[in-house]
Amino acid sequence: MSVDPFVREIVGAQLRSAAREMFVTLGRSSQSPIIYEVLDYACGICDADGHLVAEAEGIPGFIGTLGHAAQEILAQHAQDMKEGDVYILNDPFRGGGTHLSDVALVSPVHFDGARVAFAVNKAHWPEVGGVSAGSWSPATREIHQEGLIFSGVALYRHGDLNDALVGLIRANVRLPDATLGDLFAGVAGLETARQRMHDICHRVGVPVLFEAMQELHNIGQRRALTALRGLP
Repeated sequence: MSVDPFVREIVGAQLRSAAREMFVTLGRSSQSPIIYEVLDYACGICDADGHLVAEAEGIPGFIGTLGHAAQEILAQHAQDMKEGDVYILNDPFRGGGTHLSDVALVSPVHFDGARVAFAVNKAHWPEVGGVSAGSWSPATREIHQEGLIFSGVALYRHGDLNDALVGLIRANVRLPDATLGDLFAGVAGLETARQRMHDICHRVGVPVLFEAMQELHNIGQRRALTALRGLP
């Protein structure tokens, strides 16, 4: 199957629009100025295998980690992943890619019972606990002193909130209202992206979406290789 190039470009624009709408939702809902003013966050849509296919404006270094976060969650939860799941990840050694204050939220998107994509965002929280306010200190000697480590635990399971995890976060951070506000802003962004992905599936169908995603990957690879060949 080969997707009409016009359809492929329309689907690509819709995917980017879904990522950007997630970006706007997260930013407008967040409680911390480092997110809503500094824009220290990023959002993206990954395909069903966790490969980034569309992204919104944000921290470029974050954009490069979104696919790794989705792939880590897929590796951990592929057997029991359902619509309405949201996973939290900031472990730099397990798909996190940056430091602990940069928290990624990953949610699979299903349509007609099948996984079609992942919605992913990563935002710099004001802190995640640890020995120093802001979870930054040159005096730390190990990662456990920097704050809470989330290695892919479920925040929502089939749409049900993990209240115990929320309580754990609240009890271990200095700014619980701001921190949890940013957490649920990220969740709101994921829900926005999920709704837009459902819209795309209704409009073009899952086979066309999958083929368009693959062709977008191929185009990106060709462009990258062409740019690399031009380097001295």
